Amino acid sequence: MNKPNIIFYFSDQQRWDTIGCYGQELDITPNLDKLAEEGVVFDEAYTAQPVCGPCRAMFQTGKYPTQIGCYKNDIALPLKVKTLADYLYEAGYDAGYVGKWHLASETLENGEVIDYTVTAIPPERRGGYKGFWRASDILEFTSHGYDGYVFDENMNKCEFKGYRVDCITDFALEYIEQQKGDKPFFMTISHIEPHHQNDRNRYEGPEGSKETFKDFKLPGDLAALKGNAENEYPDYLGCCKSLDDNLGRIIAKLKEKGVYENTIIVYSSDHGSHFKTRNKDKNLNGADDYKRSCHSGCLHVPLVIAGPGYRGGKRVKELVSTASLPKTFLAMAGVNVGEKMVGENLYDVAFGDISNRKNQIFAQISESRVGRCIRTDKYLYSVFAPDKNGYEYADSTIYEEDFLYDLEKDPYELNNLVKDTGYKEVRAELAERLKYEMKLAGEEEPIIIAAR
Repeated sequence: MNKPNIIFYFSDQQRWDTIGCYGQELDITPNLDKLAEEGVVFDEAYTAQPVCGPCRAMFQTGKYPTQIGCYKNDIALPLKVKTLADYLYEAGYDAGYVGKWHLASETLENGEVIDYTVTAIPPERRGGYKGFWRASDILEFTSHGYDGYVFDENMNKCEFKGYRVDCITDFALEYIEQQKGDKPFFMTISHIEPHHQNDRNRYEGPEGSKETFKDFKLPGDLAALKGNAENEYPDYLGCCKSLDDNLGRIIAKLKEKGVYENTIIVYSSDHGSHFKTRNKDKNLNGADDYKRSCHSGCLHVPLVIAGPGYRGGKRVKELVSTASLPKTFLAMAGVNVGEKMVGENLYDVAFGDISNRKNQIFAQISESRVGRCIRTDKYLYSVFAPDKNGYEYADSTIYEEDFLYDLEKDPYELNNLVKDTGYKEVRAELAERLKYEMKLAGEEEPIIIAAR
């Protein structure tokens, strides 16, 4: 069989429960739901870092953000690290990138600012992508919900008029149209929606979203904790509907070109959104934060894979980390990177023997705090470094317990049991599991202090 084409279609700040196949009652995602019926749905997929830059660094390298120094936003991808694109070119693939990059600009320790936030990213800072490129380092700085610009592979400005998801998808369609079929292709379509527009501090759905989605039902955590979801959720859903409409356009183009049956589509997001309901304590961002937490609103993301090898309408109940996506992409391309990347081949989780697999996920938190967490099928356990600023430090040797949730009794994570004496043994076991995961991620085994 010919090597499959691979499309990584990923959104920014999209909760899993915005999607029909995950229980969303409104008609938001008919195209993705149809893909889910054809392919594989990972019910319990979680990001390993709910901040844009670090997560993207992980997607491009298959390394935890702390392993390559990209532990927070505004740290550029190291120039000499071997990337996903490098491996794919070696495997005979063409590769294209469209949308938000967020891995080129940074402020160095000596105060020097390397700033490509609103200018063209030079070739050496594109993570190994050598060809088709329609991207902006910080897409929310070069555009709003409507209108803006990106840059092409020759560093030319490409202005667009219209709703941003439509326009970014137009660039992706341009790439697919150019394919001659002489080699397989890998394309990342990195949308910024439904991320809030930073300079306006609101979600910008297509015009009319507030009326179209006025009959929304808030997820349980948001209904209980409020935040700003009551006002922002209709536009948030409008963004998600546009993402799905444009996924439909991609699928239609693949069918028109006759390559749909040999193309794997992977749909996911970098992280979710807690709509300002969490992080009100021990947090530098106070009530303005949307994502820098170990709660499910931030970590639980959609993950649907459909195409060659991923068929049958299968639902995977095991917990998986999106840190595994680079290794999985390369396995799709016939490349086994072994231990050079973290995580696992998700094909093995979906179709292999998982009898000896640990069913847990690990995540690192930055900026709001220096934090770590582990999630099992029953518990969510998180720690933080009480004396470390999350913008200045990547890790710590001393942590303190932050929260513990019994997910069977408290699925919306509303009752923190970290000081409950009835869970003392559970906390001790989870602390040991967390230490083990931290060591696997290349961190020094820490001391974890009981909650005070």
